[in-house]
Amino acid sequence: MILPLLRNVLLLSTLFALGACATTAPAATGTKTPADTTKSRTAQTQTGQAAPAEDLSRYRPTFSAPKESIAPAPKPVVAPTNHVNAQIEQRLRDQAFTNQNVKYAQGYRILAYVGLEREKAMAVRRAIISRYPDETDYLTFKQPVFRLHVGDYLTRLEAEQAMMRIRPLAPKAELESVQVLLNKTAN
Repeated sequence: MILPLLRNVLLLSTLFALGACATTAPAATGTKTPADTTKSRTAQTQTGQAAPAEDLSRYRPTFSAPKESIAPAPKPVVAPTNHVNAQIEQRLRDQAFTNQNVKYAQGYRILAYVGLEREKAMAVRRAIISRYPDETDYLTFKQPVFRLHVGDYLTRLEAEQAMMRIRPLAPKAELESVQVLLNKTAN
């Protein structure tokens, strides 16, 4: 407690001593100004603006004026042709034939019902089919459980949208990732 107070007293007395020294300094003789101030005043009077104390122009980079560039000659327009060499054409035909034979893909189905009661599974199935006749349903029985799957969806987004429609009819519906049948009748 006493130590900070003593420090403050010492700092204050030092401040007063410096102030006394500054007031008792001898006065400057004449109206002579420092050399750097004179240079800047003369430079200022010549150019009308304040100039720096030293010349830095030798350090500044110099750039030549940009040359006028001549626009490149326009490229000749080549008309596209529909020529495909025979090997690529054959490979495209082979790939199309292979794609026609694909019947299954990885996708999603809605598991609308899982339980032991056949009548309840059939009731959920009838309710879904009566409301959405385009939906495909798959009722499986693996003793003693009945499972009702609905739809063949390639993307999760499609499956989620269908599940939102079916949820009022089957409140415990959930998505399952399975191999789905591709609809080839759309070709």
